[in-house]
Amino acid sequence: MDSKTFKEWGHTVVDWISQYMEGMEAYPVLSQVRPGEIKGKLPGGAPFEPERMERIFDDFKRIIIPGMTHWQHPSFFAYFPANTSGPSILAEFLMAAMGAQCMVWQTSPAATELEEVVMEWLRQMLGLPEGWSGVIQDTASTSTLCALLCARERSTGFAVNRRGFLQGSEKKLIVYTSEEAHSSIEKGVKIAGFGRENIRAVPTDDNFAMIPGELEKSIARDKRSGHLPCCVVATLGTTSSTAMDPLRPIGEICQRFNLWFHVDAAMAGTAAMLPEMKHIMDGIEYADSFVFNPHKWMFTNFDCSAYFCKDADALTSTFEILPEYLKTDLDRQVKNFRDWGVPLGRRFRALKLWFVIRYFGVKGLQEKVRVHIALAKEFESWILQARDFELVAPRTINLVCFRYHPLGNDLSEDKLEALNKSLMDELNRSGKLFLTHTKLRGKFSLRMCIGQTNVSRDHVMRAWDAIKEMAKRLSSP
Repeated sequence: MDSKTFKEWGHTVVDWISQYMEGMEAYPVLSQVRPGEIKGKLPGGAPFEPERMERIFDDFKRIIIPGMTHWQHPSFFAYFPANTSGPSILAEFLMAAMGAQCMVWQTSPAATELEEVVMEWLRQMLGLPEGWSGVIQDTASTSTLCALLCARERSTGFAVNRRGFLQGSEKKLIVYTSEEAHSSIEKGVKIAGFGRENIRAVPTDDNFAMIPGELEKSIARDKRSGHLPCCVVATLGTTSSTAMDPLRPIGEICQRFNLWFHVDAAMAGTAAMLPEMKHIMDGIEYADSFVFNPHKWMFTNFDCSAYFCKDADALTSTFEILPEYLKTDLDRQVKNFRDWGVPLGRRFRALKLWFVIRYFGVKGLQEKVRVHIALAKEFESWILQARDFELVAPRTINLVCFRYHPLGNDLSEDKLEALNKSLMDELNRSGKLFLTHTKLRGKFSLRMCIGQTNVSRDHVMRAWDAIKEMAKRLSSP
């Protein structure tokens, strides 16, 4: 593609993106296509002859867009936010244009040094301890895997890196997390070689937060059985209900037993930017590592996961490997982020984070997050005031877990689940909003997660009206 054609189509694509962002609400939030429908519109083999951009772009609009769920729609209340914003999109353009592979300092010095700077900005914004180091990973799943690998190596004196696991001849390494923790922890335990049988699901309290006393009992049992307690993963903002594990008592236990302490704050960590939310970080100084995702609730395009560690040497000693073709005379003077995670290849993710933080400023970011929390608090108040709805879990930040429970109807849990699933499915089929569900203590719960970049009180009110109207319709004889 010559520069003239690129410029013409660049303008066309930017115009479409601008119109898409302005007209987002005209689309159904959840894609309404059936399984196989998109595939059926695509050829079974690649075109042999080149095709014109007009046809490619027309097919994008005609075939692809109907099969997209619109995560940036202000009535997207499902799962978790995966926010983007204007400055982040523009930075992605520039990243794509340069196509830089930022594996070591020499391959793009600005990429490395900007990443150092923005991660220090984030450390300060969240109130993480002085001296901690940060690196951008792709997702929290990868960040947690890094923490588990570091815990494994520290607890074995880096023996597994050298010799591997010796079957039947060594103590079993045990990982502890709450029964409400994210599935990525179990996946990381499997990948890191601990084995899923060696993860302990610690019971939670009425707020769905880990019970420190139960953690301590579990550790003591394993030690008596001859196992080697290795790592504790606490969660700030569990996926199902955004429960907050108490970091201080958990950290004190980890310190007493010399366990690696990792904190998964994938979405909720963003809230720590607010002075009034600093309490969720109480005890963070005990942690060895911490992760949160700017690509969730900080208006930065996926993927961008911020991973921090107390001891950078433990991280680099776990991952460092230096083939001859990567050696340079500057290695002792610079950071080479290839040694700070699993992949060698790295995208220039720091650029979009830099654009976002500068464009909004800390104040602007705080204001947006504060509005989302206030909207969730107001939605929670509507649930509490409604006769036929109830909360299923306490609200901590921007997520409300609730269900429809018609007053005076003595419905079993199975019937309540069927009723609420029907409510959710009908709402999602309407295209007006998108909700997802979870189960808490066996109760089927609807999740209202309020965190889209441009969500307003009007969107939340319309969603509440639609929920009430649909619930009434489903209950009518």
